[in-house]
Amino acid sequence: MRLLITGGAGFIGSHIVDAALARGWAVRVLDSLDPGLHPGPPAFDPHVELITGDVTDPAAVDTALEDIDIVSHQSAKVGLGVSFADAPDYIRNNDYATAVLLAAMERHSIPRLILASSMVVYGEGAYTDPGTGLPVRPGPRTEADLRAGIYDPRNPDTGAVLTPAMLNEDARLDPRNVYAASKLSQEHLAAAWARSTGGAAVALRYHNVYGPRMPRDTPYAGVASLFRSALARGEAPRVFEDGAQRRSFIHVRDVAEANIAAAESLSRGNAPGFRAYNVGADEVHTIGDVAAALSTFSAGPAPVVTGEYRLGDVRHITASSELIKSELGWAPAVGFDEGMREFATAPLRGQPG
Repeated sequence: MRLLITGGAGFIGSHIVDAALARGWAVRVLDSLDPGLHPGPPAFDPHVELITGDVTDPAAVDTALEDIDIVSHQSAKVGLGVSFADAPDYIRNNDYATAVLLAAMERHSIPRLILASSMVVYGEGAYTDPGTGLPVRPGPRTEADLRAGIYDPRNPDTGAVLTPAMLNEDARLDPRNVYAASKLSQEHLAAAWARSTGGAAVALRYHNVYGPRMPRDTPYAGVASLFRSALARGEAPRVFEDGAQRRSFIHVRDVAEANIAAAESLSRGNAPGFRAYNVGADEVHTIGDVAAALSTFSAGPAPVVTGEYRLGDVRHITASSELIKSELGWAPAVGFDEGMREFATAPLRGQPG
């Protein structure tokens, strides 16, 4: 199999490179090697063909797609960003770049795509009413509740504090920031491409990915990276709200294996069209759990629960990954303690050692 990985020098992309090489596949990487993200040249296996270029450049994409069977599109601008002023950059790097890639895939008659999507397309997670047990879709939390330390969403009709539940792929999509909107737009573009060309697209909705080579502490980094970076500086991780926010923390090697499972399914000639899958852990853990585990495994200072909050943050979002298990045969293999123990001492991207 001949696989192109856009953003293959990045956090998740580089692990997909490793997993594909382990299968004996031919691997090509298209990556801009932005110096703001890559402080030095990537240390690729000599069997990897690296093309340095931007996915928004049709000429670079045309070169990268020569003789390719399947594309794993990982290149993206990630995270919540600093402010809405980041919006044009998100649209350029996520949506426009995806449109350029898909147009080129049609020119090269490449019918198979794996898209890196995200849990952020859902907005808040799934909830039930504690009295009725029925599903409820909450609106944004109020600042008055957050100031009072009431962090869980309420039933908009009754005011009852809701109980978190696992969400599946048919949950209503509700992107609540620019990054989330750009990821959902990527999914829509992939679905439109599949309908127009007869191609097959798999979107993998990653939940909270962590592990070796994660970027250091930046405004665009995930919470695990923020905690790990603080501990590397000898500082206590600072946990917002009460630390009880529930997430599906999934190890990056498991995410890479989800991409391999999707590629193998596509190579078998599965039905054309668009399919989305959650990629999350079997166990639910809280943000406080992550901070405590990293502090323990790095022998660092204990976390500080601050009670601080940010308007617009979601409270709980945990995934059911039963669909990808049943249809693609994927399942996470790295347990929480094992993964956090490794991550607590693994170098971050941009950090020496």
